[in-house]
Amino acid sequence: MREFKSDKLRVCVIGMGPIGNRHADIYKADELVELAGVCDIIEDRVKTAGERLGIPWFTSAEDMLAALSPDVCSVATGGYEYGSDHYEPTIQALNAGCHVLCEKPICNEIDKAEEMVRVAREKGLCFGVDLNHRFTPAARLAKSWLDEGRLGSLLFVNMALWIGRPQDTDPPYFHLKALNPHSIDIMRHYCGDIAKVQCFATKAPGRTIWSTASFNMQFSNGAVGHLTSSYDIQRGHPMERCEVAGVNGRFVLEDMWREVTLYPAGDSVKSVYTNPVFGGYTGFEDTFRDRLHCFLKEVTEGAAPEDIDGSGADGLAAQKVIAAAIESLETGLIVTVE
Repeated sequence: MREFKSDKLRVCVIGMGPIGNRHADIYKADELVELAGVCDIIEDRVKTAGERLGIPWFTSAEDMLAALSPDVCSVATGGYEYGSDHYEPTIQALNAGCHVLCEKPICNEIDKAEEMVRVAREKGLCFGVDLNHRFTPAARLAKSWLDEGRLGSLLFVNMALWIGRPQDTDPPYFHLKALNPHSIDIMRHYCGDIAKVQCFATKAPGRTIWSTASFNMQFSNGAVGHLTSSYDIQRGHPMERCEVAGVNGRFVLEDMWREVTLYPAGDSVKSVYTNPVFGGYTGFEDTFRDRLHCFLKEVTEGAAPEDIDGSGADGLAAQKVIAAAIESLETGLIVTVE
């Protein structure tokens, strides 16, 4: 692993669509880094971004890596089902000695996702995935209640996530693959590895994709879980809810950052954290800001790659659950997660 060249990390962004521009803007404002360059295979798009940000721009990731020698790269490319273009630039950046933060899904081709995790591990580099739903004060507080044993032995988790997406030109499993890295990561974050999964899905009237799905899960620790995900419920309503219960109590986390409530068993007094009006999160973009800063802080402080919060291994584990769910949907069987 290279030594850092200055007090600030030099960061580049590969992929300058809406999410890549969001990454770049966040890096530009973060005191831990210097935004060194951006890259995209679409010249007009990357030129516009580079000129707006006042930094060098490239149409080749390899050229940018060679010219700028960044310490960290964000991979915010898209591709088929949002994830097919993550593999090559991630491997290029890792081979160049960069720590990498990759957008979700890590990669829907499990063998390539495994290679991404393996290469990072072998090179001793930090590899994170933008699983930003766990990076909020409310989500962290819920995790601290778990770690303190305030829920006791876990019994169940109920998870729901829906984001209205009216277009219907996507591949049949797009919804399952593109949305659920977040929901499954949250379930694993709180309840551990998922051992078995069963999936049912439906196509809303007029749709050709599996637009609403229901997952039943068994966790390795014996807890059970359920996930409902949908592209059919329009925005404007709460979009996410996670309820985790144990023998000593349960918590309910709503919309990642808005509110979390602890209900102790046998106690009528509950504890509630509500996002503050002043000084709190103002919107969904703050989850990106928190997640990116957390990765930068971990790299700056020399965190061990295996200790990265929201790691490549976490992203891979979520994709394996999704792959098992799709197999269950196709076969009607309960599928063991490999």
